[in-house]
Amino acid sequence: MIRYKKLGYVVLSVTYLDKSLDFYENVVGLQFVERVNETAFLRSSYDHHNLILEQGEEAGLIRVAYQLEKNDQFQGVFEYLTEIGLNPVELNKEECEFLAQGRTLRFKDPYLGVTYEFYVDIMQLGSPFAPKKARITRFLHVVYETNKFDELYDLFVNKLNFKVSDIQGRETGWAWLRAFPSPYHHDFALTRGKDNKLNHLAYQAERVDDVGIQVNRLNDANVPILFGPGKHHPSGSIFLYFQDPDGLTIEYSQGMEEFPEEGAREPRRLEPTMETLDEWGGTPRPGWGKVGKLITEEKVNQ
Repeated sequence: MIRYKKLGYVVLSVTYLDKSLDFYENVVGLQFVERVNETAFLRSSYDHHNLILEQGEEAGLIRVAYQLEKNDQFQGVFEYLTEIGLNPVELNKEECEFLAQGRTLRFKDPYLGVTYEFYVDIMQLGSPFAPKKARITRFLHVVYETNKFDELYDLFVNKLNFKVSDIQGRETGWAWLRAFPSPYHHDFALTRGKDNKLNHLAYQAERVDDVGIQVNRLNDANVPILFGPGKHHPSGSIFLYFQDPDGLTIEYSQGMEEFPEEGAREPRRLEPTMETLDEWGGTPRPGWGKVGKLITEEKVNQ
């Protein structure tokens, strides 16, 4: 059984690296770590990175990475993924050193071609993460819109040991999943749609006040607010969605429900209405979740 420590990071393709780097550091609130040519590393924890930005021709998601719970899991997870036909490859020493990580494997999901990465450890920086005025505390989740909802649901729940926290009608399609034994209501979610794309990325705000502070900071910087502030019924969190320079949707989330490893409540089947998404009755603006290509890497192993 795969056991996860946490959602570690994502790699985004951005069309203007300098502009995006400034945005994620000074608007979202991550801390710059280093830049190597056309790749920039930022963090929201002691980890060397929780976000990698790469200069690209179009904006989108390149890779999603999870940290395994313990180092000694690696070989067993590698063999299991091989047995179920996901064809993992282990990164070479040079690539792991570039990423400041220990043993790392990658595989592509067979439906969307997105690259996933499981790693066992990552360099811990000497100083604590220092957030900006609106304080974030961690990278929280990734959400897709997909026309392969049922296939991805089966992959993550029945093969990769993600647990279902809530589901909103398989016909309309929302599923909120957590990488077991992660306590957070979801670090990965799916919504059914006609296209395959990134819906949004989320960061955890320390206080409700930080959501309010961010509203004013976004308005002052002329950054489009796409949805909220509001309150999600599934996770109980206060949310705020806004737009990055390429049009990708970013969320601040505060107060998400947490689950114990044992004795967790059963997942709920929620009504497929907008009131489920926002108890305060808000409506997303047209740009919400609209930009974010799922980019297939040519080579899984560098």
